[in-house]
Amino acid sequence: MNLPEQPSDPPSPAQMRASDADRDEVADRLREALAEGRISPEEHAERIDAVYNAKTYADLEPVLRDLPTEQVRPRVDLRKPEPMPPPPPQSASLVAVFSGTERRGRWLVEEHTNLACVFGGAELDFRQAVLSRREVTVNITCVFGGVEIVVPPGVRVLTSLVNAFGGTDLPDEDPLDPDAPVIRLTGLVLFGGVSVKRREGGDAGGGRSRHEKAMDRHRDALDRHQRRHEQQLRRLDHREEQHRRRDERRDRLRQLGEERHRDD
Repeated sequence: MNLPEQPSDPPSPAQMRASDADRDEVADRLREALAEGRISPEEHAERIDAVYNAKTYADLEPVLRDLPTEQVRPRVDLRKPEPMPPPPPQSASLVAVFSGTERRGRWLVEEHTNLACVFGGAELDFRQAVLSRREVTVNITCVFGGVEIVVPPGVRVLTSLVNAFGGTDLPDEDPLDPDAPVIRLTGLVLFGGVSVKRREGGDAGGGRSRHEKAMDRHRDALDRHQRRHEQQLRRLDHREEQHRRRDERRDRLRQLGEERHRDD
């Protein structure tokens, strides 16, 4: 009768012989893993062969090594995160007189926002803003100042601003669906400028102060006004030259007519 040699130390649990009940239990686990889609049919067949050829618990352990146990069974969390609360309400009126003002980050946009910018600069960043309505209106009064508006892709910007010795720069429209959010700009731009830019991403603050950025916007607006003013002066000079030449031709024709009349 062949008996195993008597070791000096008792065998570890992994070296002990597995029973038929142990093999059946592991096979049941493999069938559950196959039904749950954790292993493929080919993997299941290979592991079943390994199970019924196993002699010790150490032979069975690799078969279940990458499968979760009943005590530790990770699940994919399909719950949606709780929506963030709306930002606190702020004043719907912004004023910048010889200074600067801005709204950026996560802020609540009321249905109507009023912005007055006189010899100053303003910045409205809508990339993280929360719109209280699908369509909101920003009423702008910009006199010798500059306003910069940043919107994310997917937002439509419509304007009915009145420009008097000023201008408005708008980006190209995205291909938007009919239910896209709308930011409508109204008001008056006098000797100033409103620039609307479309950018990805969130709040990029930079290290410059609000006053410095406001002054830069103010200088940009004045530069735009200066260029437009020079263009208008050139157009006026051209019109005056046309009128002078027309008057000269008219006077010449009158003189020719008088000379013919005297000759007759």
